[in-house]
Amino acid sequence: MPRTDQHVDVAIIGAGPAGLTAAYLLTKQGFSVTVIEKDPVYVGGISRTVELDGFRFDIGGHRFFSKSQQVVDLWNEILPDDFIQRPRMSRIYYEGKFYSYPLRAFEALWNLGIWRSTLCMASFAKAKLLPNRNVRSFQDWTVNAFGHKLFSIFFKTYTEKVWGMPCDEMSADWAAQRIKGLSLWGAVTDGLKRSLGLNKKPNDGMATKTLLETFRYPRLGPGMMWEAARDKVVEGGNQVLMAHSFKRLEEDQASGRWRLVADGPQGDVVINAAHVISSAPMRELAGRIHPLPATLPAAMDLKYRDFLTVALMVKGQDIFPDNWIYIHDSKVQVGRIQNFRSWSPEMVPDPSLACVGLEYFCFEGDGLWASGDADLIALATQEMATLGLCRADDVVGGAVVRQEKAYPVYDDAYAANVLAMRTELEARYPTLHMVGRNGMHRYNNQDHAMMTAMLTVRNIVAGARIHDVWQVNEDAEYHEAGDEGQRDGPQADAQAALGSVRAVPSRLKAA
Repeated sequence: MPRTDQHVDVAIIGAGPAGLTAAYLLTKQGFSVTVIEKDPVYVGGISRTVELDGFRFDIGGHRFFSKSQQVVDLWNEILPDDFIQRPRMSRIYYEGKFYSYPLRAFEALWNLGIWRSTLCMASFAKAKLLPNRNVRSFQDWTVNAFGHKLFSIFFKTYTEKVWGMPCDEMSADWAAQRIKGLSLWGAVTDGLKRSLGLNKKPNDGMATKTLLETFRYPRLGPGMMWEAARDKVVEGGNQVLMAHSFKRLEEDQASGRWRLVADGPQGDVVINAAHVISSAPMRELAGRIHPLPATLPAAMDLKYRDFLTVALMVKGQDIFPDNWIYIHDSKVQVGRIQNFRSWSPEMVPDPSLACVGLEYFCFEGDGLWASGDADLIALATQEMATLGLCRADDVVGGAVVRQEKAYPVYDDAYAANVLAMRTELEARYPTLHMVGRNGMHRYNNQDHAMMTAMLTVRNIVAGARIHDVWQVNEDAEYHEAGDEGQRDGPQADAQAALGSVRAVPSRLKAA
């Protein structure tokens, strides 16, 4: 048997936003902590920043905005001097034309044409007069909210690219969580006023649940935040073990402590801990706990969507001004295109080049995922030319970054599967805590993932589950709406939780 290399208060699986938030807060409180991370180089998970020859690639795009003052304060505490304020611009590409978001009414009418615009309004009116009373799927929810015509133009193609499944097979939960509160009439009214110059107030996301016009961003990408958090954990006397994969987890029934086995470069490492915080995908956690849980079949039925980014270096400083463009076009496979200089000028070291990231949504092991890097760079180059965003011969370099399990899939069965596994594990193991996007199989944003870690820290300190981490983001409120630092709902719960954390219980320090 492998020797026990670590004896700590808390072992943490995964060095993403949730795992490192927990590690940082526990370190501040004097807990001994060991974090394992399978990536050999990068912390931050999907919020990491990959660097190649000075070019930096944000994996998915991460704006730093939260309505939780505790999250905002924590960001400022970890990274006090490196935030920059950036203009926010995103557009939709559909049938060769760009649509601003937030909506500009005259532009949309002009691009769609009077006839199609009339059909959209008629379809919307029909949905309001004769709504579907049996809302089960993403398609049901979105058609009810916007009408079938707008659904087919602005939701169907892109959503099916992202998820790799028909919209009528996706759970309505995803729409309710991500786009609830977006009012078509509110967006049209706001856009019409802006088109006429009657509304000059900045769009800060408060009047309608749209997207912000400015946002904060670390100057070297979001990975800068999590690298700083890791460094503070290490400076506090704790460990972050890179290139260590989660292999096995078992509870000693006599002591109640955990034995976590990780596969590292020098072989297996065993961590003995009083508590375990897992941000590993629920499917992986279920398959590596021994004895295996009764809900293993439910956990194994959970599905994930993967994606890859093809970064292209292109001649020219700014080939388009957007942070990213959503591609609602079935002629190409790319779903979204980022412009890294628009996130931060320091992401692109050569002023004569632009650097864009084409995002392709796929399943691990499928044709796209398994394609060679050279083939993917060639595909991305061709599709940029097809979309008219650059000439193929202006592309002077490229790189590919793959991200597995980027999105937990919300199919018909996911909610029941998650509930079954959660119920069993919480009943059997009060010192095992699931946090974060994949750890809870919930499409949480970065700040929501951090909140789950914050409440978990409070539960560990209290020695009981006094806060329900599963209530974070249950209000289904889009995270870029309203005031930054506004205190309400689960976010306020997170603030209250962290505000009351004080000394480490002596029973844990003696463990």
